[in-house]
Amino acid sequence: MKIQKIQSLCILSFFLIACATAPYTHRKQLILIDPDSEMSLGLEAQKQILKKAKLCKDKEIVNMVNRVGWRIAKATRRNLPWEFYVIKDDKTANAFCLPGGKVFVYTGILKYTQDETGLATVLAHEIGHAIARHGAERMSMVLVAQVGEAALATVLKAHSETTRQAFLIGYGLGAQLGVLLPYSRVQEYEADHLGLILMAKAGYDPRKAIAFWERMSQENKKKHIPEFLSTHPTDEKRIEAIKQLLPEALKYYNPNGGENVGN
Repeated sequence: MKIQKIQSLCILSFFLIACATAPYTHRKQLILIDPDSEMSLGLEAQKQILKKAKLCKDKEIVNMVNRVGWRIAKATRRNLPWEFYVIKDDKTANAFCLPGGKVFVYTGILKYTQDETGLATVLAHEIGHAIARHGAERMSMVLVAQVGEAALATVLKAHSETTRQAFLIGYGLGAQLGVLLPYSRVQEYEADHLGLILMAKAGYDPRKAIAFWERMSQENKKKHIPEFLSTHPTDEKRIEAIKQLLPEALKYYNPNGGENVGN
C-alpha cells in the first residue's frame, strides 16, 4: 500500500512538472518531452525529409520564403536554428514546421497564398504550432495512451523506439513524411491566434489573413481540398473566430517593416 502511494505521488509530481503554458493564450498544456529531446527528434525527421524531397531551385521563390520566414521567426524572439526549405511539388499544397525551427513549404501552396502576406499567414500559423509545442503536446498524449503513466519516465529517459514512434505520430510524420495528421480544434484555433500576432509583429497586416482563409474555404466548397485544408480545417466559424481576434493582433501591428517585435 505504501509503495502504491509513493508511486502515485511520483506520477502526480511527474505530471505537475510536465505542465506547460502556451504563449500569448496562456492555455495549460501537458508536455512530457523536454525541448532538447524534441529538437533532436526533429533533426532526425529533417534529415529523412531532405533525403526524399526535391528542393525548389527557383531563386525568386526560395528568396521570398526565406525573407518572409525570417521576419516571422524574428517576431517569435526564439533563438532557434531556423531554416526554411521549399519543396518542389506543385500538386501538394502544404507547409509545416518541425521542432528546432525547421520549416518546409511546398510550392503547391503558393497558388493559394498569392503574395507575401498570404505566405506570412501560412508560415505564422505553422510557426505558431511550433512555438506552442503542439506536436510535443500531441506526442505526450500518444505516450500516455501507449505506455501509461507509470512507465513514462523510463520511456522518455531511454529515448526509446516508443518515443521515436510517438514523435512521428505526434508530428504526423508516420506513414508519409511531411503529411501531417490533424491537430485538435483547440490547437488549430490557438495556431490561428498565435499566427495573427506573429505576422502582425513581423509587419504583415493580420486583416489580410482573412482573404487567404476565404480562398481555402472556397476550395473546400469546390471539393478541391488541398493538403493544407485536410489537416487545417477551415469553415465560417473559423473565419469568424479570426475576425474576433483581429483587434488583439492589430495592437502588435507595425506596418513599417516589423520593427515592433517586443511583447
